[in-house]
Amino acid sequence: MSASEFIVFVDESGDHGLATIDPQFPVFVLAFCIFRKSDYSRGLLPAMTDFKFASFGHDQVILHERDIRKDIGDFSILRDPQRKAAFLEDLTALIESTAMTIVASAIRKDRLVDHFEVPNNPYEIALDFGLKRVAEVLRRRKAIGTISVVIECRGKREDDELELEFRRICNKASYRRQQFTLEPRFVPKSANAPGLQIADLVARPIARYVMNPAQTNRAYSVIEKKLDRNPAGSVFGFGLKVFP
Repeated sequence: MSASEFIVFVDESGDHGLATIDPQFPVFVLAFCIFRKSDYSRGLLPAMTDFKFASFGHDQVILHERDIRKDIGDFSILRDPQRKAAFLEDLTALIESTAMTIVASAIRKDRLVDHFEVPNNPYEIALDFGLKRVAEVLRRRKAIGTISVVIECRGKREDDELELEFRRICNKASYRRQQFTLEPRFVPKSANAPGLQIADLVARPIARYVMNPAQTNRAYSVIEKKLDRNPAGSVFGFGLKVFP
């Protein structure tokens, strides 16, 4: 099967473990960013390069939400409040200008352990929900061919287990009837892939929204415009799946 005109990048926010749940952050989110390759290569790639040149003078910095939030590593320069405000303004503009569709699976781990005596792994639940909705977006776009789903490497054992679960999900009849196939591609953070960096940047604001929808969340207000929607315009159950 030939390569598709689409590509998908996936990253997470939160810990998917259930042994100890942080009451301040009891959510695990997988964010799937769907791009037309033409939008990715002609839009995001040069825009992110320009953003990095303007912010750091080179393009070797890897945008990582946690490091930006904590002003560490390459982002220690953001300890200057004015510089950080300008940086975040430009970063928000970059995300707002990026042509993509986002699908996110949010697992409320605190509710999961309350609802189920033996709950499934939150990562596997989120992956199942997310891939189903990604496949629906691609079906509506009349996608054909092999579509790479790019995931950051976590370690050989973890990657092997994830690939097995990924293929188990995609072997279901509903996927086999499509004109496209989803193929996992594992890459290291050091690859400096812009799509993975965007997925990382959007995951946490979505998690914050799920935990407290009433809280001011400027990043989410930009991200929400990118979420897939049903014909009535709602993101819930389409671009954003919250479970349970």
